[in-house]
Amino acid sequence: MKDKLSLLKNEARQEILNSSTLQEVEDLRVKFLGKKGQLTEISKGMKNLSAEERPVIGQLLNEVRNDITEILESKKIEITKELKAKQLKEEVIDITLSGKKVSEGSLHPITETADFLKNIFMDMGFDVADGPEVEYVKYNFDALNIPDSHPSRDITDTFYISDDVVLRTQTSPVQIRYMLEHKPPFRMICPGKVYRPDYDVSHTPMFHQMEGLMIGENVSFANLKAILTEMVTKIFGDTRVRFRPHFFPFTEPSAEMDVECVICKGKGCRVCKGSGWLEIMGCGMVDPAVLEAVGYKADEVSGFAFGVGIERVTMLRHGIDDLRAFFENDMRFLKQFK
Repeated sequence: MKDKLSLLKNEARQEILNSSTLQEVEDLRVKFLGKKGQLTEISKGMKNLSAEERPVIGQLLNEVRNDITEILESKKIEITKELKAKQLKEEVIDITLSGKKVSEGSLHPITETADFLKNIFMDMGFDVADGPEVEYVKYNFDALNIPDSHPSRDITDTFYISDDVVLRTQTSPVQIRYMLEHKPPFRMICPGKVYRPDYDVSHTPMFHQMEGLMIGENVSFANLKAILTEMVTKIFGDTRVRFRPHFFPFTEPSAEMDVECVICKGKGCRVCKGSGWLEIMGCGMVDPAVLEAVGYKADEVSGFAFGVGIERVTMLRHGIDDLRAFFENDMRFLKQFK
């Protein structure tokens, strides 16, 4: 066995030193040291040795294995260095070539407008609240004084997950949750995504709203008009506004707020349909039934609420006449807002 091991060691050394690729080195490792390799075959003869010979041959087997392993590792390092040197020599970088242009990203116009509106109200002392987009009917409709017979509760106007769960149709449920967790006085806004089954030039199934709420002692419609007029001034500059009577189940009295058309400055055009005015939001004083639903006493506190479509404000700020453009991901459109 000593002669076989000596011959194997010399053979392995010679073949490894003559190898020129990493694959050849790996093949030689398997040939000599693998489970079915030559060293393993020789070691099987250990069972035929005497008790005195086994320790001697066993030590010699380990020495041969270690020698072959060392030669293999040394050859791998040598070949790897040669390959790297060759790569560095052949792959020359031309530093005179122009670099790759790096595109600069920007906020989506909807995101930018939402941040713009949030900052306006945060400067006026409003907290920013958030809530779930998959909402219970009791928060989305019941607590907002919306009866079962109201058209907005029909399956044609609301995405139902189950009889008791919907995709929220407005961010008003966030106001309900906020009132259940906070005591007056407070001011809050709740921007976020809402869902309704509509799709045309002015509606999409998912869109963004920002609703606001102010509750306290002696909060009046005059406070509502002052704050919303200030908001419009921050968005469009010094412009006229008007409040038209309207109906919402959760406010009483209720109104819709219009701004002077930002396109024609009140003269009448296609955008404002010749009226000189553009509707921008709904608002009103919080209905006593809503206050009572969250545990407030309507004879002690009052408040106002409003809701504005963020897409609507974005369209007016940038003169866009098709809401769907915001969601088509056309880079030619989006690059205009860098």
